[in-house]
Amino acid sequence: MNTEPKRIRVFLLDDQAMMRAGIRSLLTSMPEIEIVGDSGEPRAAMEQIGLERPDVVLLDITMPELSGIDAIPQIRKQSRSTKIVMLSHHEGQTFVDESIKAGADGYLSKDSDPEEMGLAIRSVYAGNAYVSPKVSGTLLNQMRGGPRGTDKDGTGISSLTPREREVFQLLAVGKSNKQVAFDLGMSLSTAKKHRENLQRKLNVHSAAELARLAIREGLLST
Repeated sequence: MNTEPKRIRVFLLDDQAMMRAGIRSLLTSMPEIEIVGDSGEPRAAMEQIGLERPDVVLLDITMPELSGIDAIPQIRKQSRSTKIVMLSHHEGQTFVDESIKAGADGYLSKDSDPEEMGLAIRSVYAGNAYVSPKVSGTLLNQMRGGPRGTDKDGTGISSLTPREREVFQLLAVGKSNKQVAFDLGMSLSTAKKHRENLQRKLNVHSAAELARLAIREGLLST
């Protein structure tokens, strides 16, 4: 009879290969955790997640192909019981709120101590919610009157549809309308229309302005 405790099966989804390698190295040192897969491509990862049905997915919130927030419902379709922990450099209220509303079970700062990642995985696996203390501190500061999230600052970002957010992230990293259309599987005219809507909603007039806004609001890493 096998008396070994069940290991927590984890899948990593982050577009940065070095980040995935670092997390994999960290988690393989924890005997209670088993890495069952990793990917840097959200859309391609969905099939893997459906096959593996991991206990926990560690999900990067900012990816050019598909944002982590928009990936949450797709993960749920593949594996309803899987717990999802968001990984992010962003600690603002907007990102936490949107992640939780989308169905995330936890939110972890990428700057957290290594031991905290294991704690977050064990917590959500046990059925509890988990928010990194560092993120909680930022939210408390905001409630006390500190800097607010992007949905409170009048930039117009909160008015964007999920599709417009995808287009925004791609344009902000310098992709052309044609590249956006290819990456998102849409026509060139649709990509152009999304760009026009973005510029109108955000009151920007060039790709450089889009990039500056994305960096300033924490939607892209500098």
